[in-house]
Amino acid sequence: DMTVCILGSPTPFLPVLLEGGSRCPGAMVLCLSPTWASRVPSETSPGAWSLLLSRGVSFKVGGHSTLETFVPPRRANYVTGTFAPGDPEGGWVGELARDLDCPTGGSVPLAHRLEDTLVARWLLAARANLPVPPTLAFVLGARGDLPAEPVAPGVRLVRLEDPQGQQNLVQEEVGTFLGGITMEPYSQVVVRPAGWRWWGTGTRSTHRKEEGAAVAQAVGARLRGLTEEDSVLLEAMVPTARLPVPPPRSPAPRLPMALRICTLVCRSWGDRPQLCQVACAVGRAESPVRHGAALPQGLDSSLQQWGVVAPSQRQALATRLREATEAAMAALLATEAELSPQQRGGTCAHTDILGEPGAGDIAAARGHPAVLSAVSPSSGVDFLLACVDDALELVALATNSQRCLETCVLAEAMGRAVGEPRGDLPRLLAEAMLHRAQCHLVEGKDILLIGAGGVSKSFVWEAARDYRLKIHLVESDPEHFAAGLVQTFLPYDSREHRRDEEHAERVLELLRSRGLRPHACLSYWDDCVVLAALVCQGLGLRGPAPAAVRVAKQKSRTHRHLQRCRRGRPPPAAFAVPCRRLQSHGDVERAASAVPFPAVAKLEFGAGGVGVRLVENAGQCHAHAARLWRDLRDDADHPGIGLGWGNAMLLMEYVPGTEHDVDLVVFEGRLLGAWVSDNGPTRVPAFLETAACLPSCLPADRQAQLVRAALECCRACGLRDGVFNVELKLGPAGPRLLEINPRMGGFYLRDWIREVYGPDLLLAAVLVALGVPPVLPARPAPRTHLAGVMCLGSEHGETLAGGGGMEALRELHGRGLVRLNRLFEEPEGAGEYEEPLLSVACAGATLAEACERLLGVCQGLGIDSPRYPVEHFLSHFK
Repeated sequence: DMTVCILGSPTPFLPVLLEGGSRCPGAMVLCLSPTWASRVPSETSPGAWSLLLSRGVSFKVGGHSTLETFVPPRRANYVTGTFAPGDPEGGWVGELARDLDCPTGGSVPLAHRLEDTLVARWLLAARANLPVPPTLAFVLGARGDLPAEPVAPGVRLVRLEDPQGQQNLVQEEVGTFLGGITMEPYSQVVVRPAGWRWWGTGTRSTHRKEEGAAVAQAVGARLRGLTEEDSVLLEAMVPTARLPVPPPRSPAPRLPMALRICTLVCRSWGDRPQLCQVACAVGRAESPVRHGAALPQGLDSSLQQWGVVAPSQRQALATRLREATEAAMAALLATEAELSPQQRGGTCAHTDILGEPGAGDIAAARGHPAVLSAVSPSSGVDFLLACVDDALELVALATNSQRCLETCVLAEAMGRAVGEPRGDLPRLLAEAMLHRAQCHLVEGKDILLIGAGGVSKSFVWEAARDYRLKIHLVESDPEHFAAGLVQTFLPYDSREHRRDEEHAERVLELLRSRGLRPHACLSYWDDCVVLAALVCQGLGLRGPAPAAVRVAKQKSRTHRHLQRCRRGRPPPAAFAVPCRRLQSHGDVERAASAVPFPAVAKLEFGAGGVGVRLVENAGQCHAHAARLWRDLRDDADHPGIGLGWGNAMLLMEYVPGTEHDVDLVVFEGRLLGAWVSDNGPTRVPAFLETAACLPSCLPADRQAQLVRAALECCRACGLRDGVFNVELKLGPAGPRLLEINPRMGGFYLRDWIREVYGPDLLLAAVLVALGVPPVLPARPAPRTHLAGVMCLGSEHGETLAGGGGMEALRELHGRGLVRLNRLFEEPEGAGEYEEPLLSVACAGATLAEACERLLGVCQGLGIDSPRYPVEHFLSHFK
């Protein structure tokens, strides 16, 4: 069972518990007492502990919750709770969550780091490259939670051995700081102690910059009580931006006010930061704007209130706030990865939710400086909205752990009370927690893979390592490079797929002889999908039925089957295309009388677009069939394109329109996730792919047509469990099916979907095969746009190899400027049987930007040419 455990107070997590209960009924469990849970030594991770729940409040669909007793106790797959310093429940929560063997969303040591202003400010400046107020920090001794030589723009660290005997050094450092160039724009400073122990105390003093002696005296006074876990900060009081405001409605004086912009960010798919929500609070500038002291309001209305009138300027600030917040979270995750398990509170402990009062306590009060005493120490990532060189800039101050969660939850509840639509916060946090739990759930599972594929599938071995899967591989090539990358390598020649029933029995015998009992069996290699289904059936594992896979694998059979499916609105038959199987030249004549020309002739079991050709009449079809039957007879002639099933062909009606891929995740017939990508024009008369983009540039309703057609075709064929790739054409009359691939999408698709949307199709396929419905984004939003082109050996081989283009692409890929997906080590096939060598893609904030960057790369490297017009291929994406 999947169990996401929340320890301690339910207040900040209640919306997440309710949302998670609707998405995965019973998976979210609230533990309100230390007596409800116990720690036992981990069976899988020596030195770690497993958390077992004997009681808990579980959440179901519709907001129902139940206090349950678990016999036997439930093992937690993910744990988080109230770790914030000062929380009355922090003691037992921190103790139960310490050194667990499952992902833990935070810990007491991590919360202490987040609440230490000096540690946070070094991280924000040095690792997130965010501007911070000029800061002079005094610490005792080594301070192991800081680097030995912490270098951060705007932050100077002074290590003291004995504060009482180093007054001269302190005075010298204070004088240098106050007279330094970084302090020139500022007139006031603040002296305060820092460290998690000082959270909520509000202890600080404000001074004018010219009062050097008083400042040094204040620093010295704070140093007398300094401990090794604390620090004393001397920092500039950053003035707020001076913004124009509308004329007053009354002559009454305006009071100086402060604004806090609180952002909440979580670690989402692929360990990437994702901004979840923004909430603002306004208060008097001379007193702290604390969480819970004022009702929250929206960012856009707050900026308007402050005088940011232009919508474009407000949008630009919102974008910069998101980028700064996510940069802070990324820096935090990178820094935590460098800590020891003891420093993190366990090997699996990481900060997954970061409450960040962004654009923090901003005293934008008609030119008044931002009163730093108004910056509550309960702030998360605080930002000041400063004015630098006549431009607005976010200046980062600090971080916190979870206190902003309550503020954002309150803001969402207030919005719903006045009819605002439900926000994304509970959904995003619940999805992040459930996803982390599922990643832990697959660790150590024995996965039987049928067929290794080529270099284009190299990501599988990296993913297996990252997810800690035990891969047992059945592969026809005894010298395959993956032999040394898997738990068990089982060489078995299954290339003659017309004997798959016999092969399945032999594979089952191999497993029995090795004593292997896999938890799941699947294949992502097109040739092996039927064999994998038969082995699944023999092992009693979840997977698509062999009969359904056979229907999908044979293209003419797919369409004939769908043409008989007449129920539904519209019925699956509406998506099928007239076609006929060709095994002889006599079949060509019979097909020509049933299929109108122009038509498409291709291999019945083909893959990769090899051998597909547009034919204008029966004579061209005869000629193409003769060449293909002569050149492509068995798997040795062109491995990996389905010739192990024979070289039968089919003739199908040509469908006008744009071509699209739809990648589906289906569990027990339910659609859990779908992604639509667009293909550029193929090079007629062959149909080799030239370009693609993700997300689709189609309107939402047209994408919905494609997804529904793909899903209904899969269901009609009996494909009810798995990850499937469906190729369709979209014309004026709607979608028409080209073919169903009863496996994960090939080429670049898995990589692109991860980059644009986050989820991993490979992990989804493993979870479905394990009998677990994958948690996927309910409302997927693209994080970027990708546009790519295929490179061919015939067109680009010399440019890429001899011209240094390949080295340039690798270098650009390493710098993150392009996405490079190698499909083959060497060019496969020739002429009309050629397959793409690699895919080159660029990202952009918009599709137009991605296409522009890609065209520039292709022109610079010689990929674009009159024979291979990349600009023409990309012009179709509008």
